Amino acid sequence: MDLRLPAPRGLLKGPRRLVAAAAAVVVLAGAGTWTAAVASDDTRSVRRTDQVMAVDGARLDTSYFTPADAGRHPAVLLAHGFGGSKDDVRQQAEDLARDGYAVLTWSARGFGRSTGKIGLNDPKREVADVSRLLDWLAGQRQVQLDRPGDPRVGMAGGSYGGAVSLLAAGHDRRVDAIAPAITYWNLADALFPNGVFKKLWAGVFFNTGGGCAEFAADLCRMYDRVAESGTPDEAARKLLEERSPSAVGDRIKVPTLLVQGQTDSLFTLDQADAAQKAIRANGAPVDVDWIAGGHDGGDMETSRIETRVRAWFDRYLKGDKSADTGPAFRITRTGGIDSTDGTAQLRGASATAYPGLHDHRRAIALTGGTQHVANPAGASPPGVSALPGLGGSGGLAQLSALGVGVSLDFPGQYAKFDSAPLTSDLRITGAPTATVHVTSTRDDAVLFGKVYDVGPDGTRQVLPSQLVAPFRVTGAKAGKDVTVTLPAIDHEVQKGHRLRLVLASTDLGYASPAAPATYTVSLKGDLSVPTAPAVTTGAAPLPAWVWWLPVAGAAVALALLLTARRRTAAPAPDPELAEVPLVIKDLSKRYAKSTDRYAVRELSFRVEKGQVLGLLGPNGAGKTTTLRMLMGLIRPDDGEIRVFGHAIRPGASVLSRVGAFVEGAGFLPHLSGRENLELYWRATGRPPQDAHLDEALEIAGLGDALARAVRTYSQGMRQRLAIAQAMLGLPDLLILDEPTNGLDPPQIREMREVMIRYAAGGRTVIVSSHLLAEVEQSCTHLVVMDRGRLVQAGPVRDIVGSGDTLLVGTATPVEEPLVEKVDALPGVASAVRTDDGLLIRLDGGTAERLVVELVRLEVPVASVGPHRRLEDAFLTLIGGSA
Repeated sequence: MDLRLPAPRGLLKGPRRLVAAAAAVVVLAGAGTWTAAVASDDTRSVRRTDQVMAVDGARLDTSYFTPADAGRHPAVLLAHGFGGSKDDVRQQAEDLARDGYAVLTWSARGFGRSTGKIGLNDPKREVADVSRLLDWLAGQRQVQLDRPGDPRVGMAGGSYGGAVSLLAAGHDRRVDAIAPAITYWNLADALFPNGVFKKLWAGVFFNTGGGCAEFAADLCRMYDRVAESGTPDEAARKLLEERSPSAVGDRIKVPTLLVQGQTDSLFTLDQADAAQKAIRANGAPVDVDWIAGGHDGGDMETSRIETRVRAWFDRYLKGDKSADTGPAFRITRTGGIDSTDGTAQLRGASATAYPGLHDHRRAIALTGGTQHVANPAGASPPGVSALPGLGGSGGLAQLSALGVGVSLDFPGQYAKFDSAPLTSDLRITGAPTATVHVTSTRDDAVLFGKVYDVGPDGTRQVLPSQLVAPFRVTGAKAGKDVTVTLPAIDHEVQKGHRLRLVLASTDLGYASPAAPATYTVSLKGDLSVPTAPAVTTGAAPLPAWVWWLPVAGAAVALALLLTARRRTAAPAPDPELAEVPLVIKDLSKRYAKSTDRYAVRELSFRVEKGQVLGLLGPNGAGKTTTLRMLMGLIRPDDGEIRVFGHAIRPGASVLSRVGAFVEGAGFLPHLSGRENLELYWRATGRPPQDAHLDEALEIAGLGDALARAVRTYSQGMRQRLAIAQAMLGLPDLLILDEPTNGLDPPQIREMREVMIRYAAGGRTVIVSSHLLAEVEQSCTHLVVMDRGRLVQAGPVRDIVGSGDTLLVGTATPVEEPLVEKVDALPGVASAVRTDDGLLIRLDGGTAERLVVELVRLEVPVASVGPHRRLEDAFLTLIGGSA
């Protein structure tokens, strides 16, 4: 039977909506295949089914999570970020299901296992897909209905997924509450702010999506046109605005929790500000939360935000009036560095009403006369602020918040205007503004405004959150007054510091006119800064050391007298491990704000030189947390990590011997591969000769492609270029997280050879991957994790060759109740259903006794033999929890 979806009816609401969900989508695979999952710290089970649904010419890969208890529940649609898939939100989906929600996740078109072209949340494609998923939910017996065909449903998601949540609420009135995060309101304003092309982020977008050919044809043509000219045209703006929540802003009338990142040069705080104003004007409740992280790095506060999202849905989907949804406005503020572990100290500030970006403005007088600014030919060299693709891993924005920002302005290419030293502390919360007069030797001028916090000595300056405000001045030959709205920030300027307004002619992240020009710039008034005095920071509790410091101080003084030694800030290097790349001992990391839930627990293993070690485990096993601790990005609660004998701590010098490819890399599409790598290495500040560029490139095997523009690269070539970037400096320990994502079989084979060649020189590679067959061929050793614990470690051949696991072939598929009976047999550790039968791990039992029991249970046994694949061993080791 060839079923077709009905025309979109997302805006209909009422008794007429009697669509049978079974006819709304076609289930292609996995129907009725339920997998039970039980969290290690929770006795309430979550049931999951995976299905591929045919939706208007595309196939969407979905997962459906429900509580084990009977009855109907409110539903939640969880959307993933750009370049991701449904697997990215699996843990949140399971948590929501445990809290009494029916949760549906899916991979958007062009991502994960879903088909179709990427439409950047096209209302006719991705947004219409959401309406089809709502149709399906309306037919599920576990879902609470407001009326026939109308499920009680909320939506949440980050970035790309946040935008589709907003869009769905505007296009389909069945959506009852939303919680979008770090996303856009107007995509044209985000990528073409004030008429300036945000070229680096646009390049990251199209590279992450797999290249221009993976996008809808009109988007591909638009990108090629704007990237080539460097100037967005009206047709490009219209195309992106049609895909923006702002296009349906007057129709979003549901309770909305807006979470936006302070360290985000892609979707800045003004995007959430515009969303709040529009949705609030419609009469809907709107709360705003500015987190410490964003697309440029920082702390994403995942645990806190997910808790707040659950409370939001409890209030507006379950109708729980006692649910604490938090203040109308909240900011996370960074209050320095915790000296015990090097992490940023975060504190919340809040207000009973959202103040906007221009609340209680204060005028700050600036000095500096008329100044001349050169726009160099080719807009090169460019100034540097945020580095898309690098900021997320290097945390440039977080460093800025801590007063260690990275920024660069070239002499002669900027004008500066300084305030007098401040006589008291000043908290800026919102977007400063300034009016300037600009004249140019050419008709078109582009400038970049930014406000620095300058220390008392005048040499140390910090660019808050690494943010700049681009603006284009047309008709500049005749001279124009321009009011510049600078980036919205939350930043405290201390007494004695100065504010510095800088207007630069170039910025690495944006396209500037290629023709040389001279701009003449002067001020037309004071710098106006918002202060938002109603936003108050919660009082921090007195730390415990206040009470025990006197006694401890006396004890320490006595110890120093007795030993005549001072404690070092970090454990001393272990000379016996000086040649060992990695030793992890009793490593543990708890979830935020939890004393008994562990992301990693009592993990220990050792890696030797020349090994290619595969780190395996299902989602939530703790692999990423382990890698982040290994790279010094987060600090363990217990245990230690030693790299070549040195204990790992944030900023440890031995980390210079570690290279990492964790979240991919963003490249400038119009530069060659070699130019991209040279630019990256210059940004590290290390000497050029230390890069060993030629050696890294030889291992990566890119050949003549290095001289070509990256925009011409295949996905496999981009991946190898990213690996080459991680290899710069020839680190002794190389960490690769999913290096074969998005590659076809020949490209995967090439990537395997790259890893093997790198380790052949005596260096060590750690690779985390979900492609088990590939790991089996490329890795020499394995570490298998599940639920934060070590399950098994050792050579691949030993793990694959384990003799306690049998593959039982069956004549017909085995139903789940029968699998559970086999799992409960004496001498059986676990039983997992496979495509061909059962994978059974023995625990004291014998194959002969097992066959007798299987026959007794009427299992249709066709064959019995030992397993031979890593996939089988992996499923056995983790008990089927993948």
